[in-house]
Amino acid sequence: MSYRERPYPPVLSAWLECAWQREAGGGSPIRVVPDGCIDIVWTENAGTQIVGANTTAFVVELAPATRVAGVRMRPGAGPALLGIEGNALRDARMAIEDVWGDEGRRLTASLDAAGDPAGALLCVLAARAGRAARPDPLVGAAVARLHEPGVRVAQLARELAVSERQLRRRVETAVGYGPKRLARVLRLRRALDAALAGGDLGRVAAEAGYADQAHLTHDCRALAGVAPSTMLAA
Repeated sequence: MSYRERPYPPVLSAWLECAWQREAGGGSPIRVVPDGCIDIVWTENAGTQIVGANTTAFVVELAPATRVAGVRMRPGAGPALLGIEGNALRDARMAIEDVWGDEGRRLTASLDAAGDPAGALLCVLAARAGRAARPDPLVGAAVARLHEPGVRVAQLARELAVSERQLRRRVETAVGYGPKRLARVLRLRRALDAALAGGDLGRVAAEAGYADQAHLTHDCRALAGVAPSTMLAA
């Protein structure tokens, strides 16, 4: 199986975290861990879906040699480009034609016919960006702070000069869930990224904001469905 990320046009930088493509060699299951992001995913012979931010991991099985391409949007940025609220997509996978109608059907047809579906998807999104709203700047600021360890929701609301209720509502609308769960998801992502880079799990746990390695293991099982060692081996 091969997975690689690729550059995207600068006009999409406010919305996109990355564009990616995958060739499934042996049809092995893929565990998708929560990351706070919304993706658009085209799968060969299976159409195009908008995949919302997930609260727990799910497993995708692909037939051998299936091509998959997509874009991952920055946490909280997707709804402005897609035209649908993040909380409507929480833990959901919607056919793109159910969101974009005829435009979605045309997109899937063009990706099915394209030799480079990821590039074709980026071209469509770049054109759409010209008429899309910008992501909510307050949510962007909240996400940036929640990437840091130890940030409390009450503290964050004070920093952003809004009530906790307003902060929760705006983050839920843009991301799909509130700042407390997003902080947990981003903390696990930090820890797993650091561990994949070769960090010791005990040190990684402390630097990511966990009380100890056991806390990291518990949270990884709750969000990813498996222990950190299983994630790293995969």
